[in-house]
Amino acid sequence: MLTQVQFIDAVFYIFILIMSIVIHEFSHGYSAYLLGDDTARLQGRLTLNPIKHLDPFGSIILPLLLFIGTKGSFLIGWAKPVPYNPSNLRNGRRGNMIVAFAGIAANLLIAIIFGLLIRFAPNLGLPIYDQFAVQSFYKICSIIVLMNLVLALFNIIPIPPLDGSKILFSLIPPQFRYIENFLERWGMFILLFFIIFLWGTVSPIVYTVFSLLTGLR
Repeated sequence: MLTQVQFIDAVFYIFILIMSIVIHEFSHGYSAYLLGDDTARLQGRLTLNPIKHLDPFGSIILPLLLFIGTKGSFLIGWAKPVPYNPSNLRNGRRGNMIVAFAGIAANLLIAIIFGLLIRFAPNLGLPIYDQFAVQSFYKICSIIVLMNLVLALFNIIPIPPLDGSKILFSLIPPQFRYIENFLERWGMFILLFFIIFLWGTVSPIVYTVFSLLTGLR
């Protein structure tokens, strides 16, 4: 059973996760729109309104269960993918790669903005007057930076259905199309294996980049 403080933390963490994922998905749709595909707009998904993007299980139930089960040490989730039609995109495979990378780039940009805010906050003359406010400010910004770095790193992994796979498929020559077919068929199993056995070996990258951005350990 969650205490009141833990429940508030869970709601707060999940809210940041949802908004970070929503911006990620919106970026896919908006980049596709700029490249000539109107699918997301016509389906009402070219918006930052989280209600339009929420997946009840992936956006709320699973993150809450993970937060409770791991005591806040592991949190992951997803929103409904923003639809787009690759055949409508300008620049062909390059356009598809741009759309795939747009979500990753959005999370990186958020991490950079809030990371630099942490680093330079003492020089900005922000109206932070007491110790609790200072701690809250750094905690909120740190969570935003960490969560968006995790989303960026996780999504760049070249395993379906993650964005990194679409980037990979846009780069590989046609004669290696069998790689795409193999990954599309077994992607979920490979991804599950990666999360369980390999994620711990690459996740320290998040903390390294966090330190570089914020100046904090």
